[in-house]
Amino acid sequence: MEYSKEKVLSLIKEKDNIEQNIKEFWDILKTNNVGMNDPLIDHEGYPRSDIDVYQVRHARHQIKCLQNDHTALLKQIEEGLVAVHSQALTAEVDPNGVNVPPPQPTFEPFAKVDHVTLGSPAHIAGLQEGDQIGKFGSVVSSNFRNMTNIAEIVNHSVNSTIQVIVQREEQSVTLSLTPRPWSGRGLLGCNIVPIERLDR
Repeated sequence: MEYSKEKVLSLIKEKDNIEQNIKEFWDILKTNNVGMNDPLIDHEGYPRSDIDVYQVRHARHQIKCLQNDHTALLKQIEEGLVAVHSQALTAEVDPNGVNVPPPQPTFEPFAKVDHVTLGSPAHIAGLQEGDQIGKFGSVVSSNFRNMTNIAEIVNHSVNSTIQVIVQREEQSVTLSLTPRPWSGRGLLGCNIVPIERLDR
């Protein structure tokens, strides 16, 4: 696929729309007091009378489909950002290499994700269990002291996008995370723990 800046911006807008749709379907489940895996039949095998079974089934199906679309879009956006960035660098670099920019910095991980709740802002953003965080907004290894640093960023960024860079299976992955109230606890729906370092 050929990527341009406009194409990437269009993909990001599409991603935002999908996230909004997922949130709306999760609200339907919340209204029925069920999640993705709660039983829809009672102990006698009949459809539960306390919920709208059809509505819940439809919402669950849509969430699964949209989450697959969301994952594919995130991959396209990441590829697009790399392609557009490379195009910009190619345009700036001269044949003699005088203006070659320095390599992108690699961020040493200072925390890791050990749990992500399905349907949470963290899950929608693409965070996965085992991800090692090298950058969380303005927090990097050199200025990270404790989890309060992360909490402050989150609390000051409700409904605003935070850039998160993680190491995943030897690859660096850039994600856009938007803290917000949702049907579960907290603003992210994931558990982040510090990586112990001897010099900290």
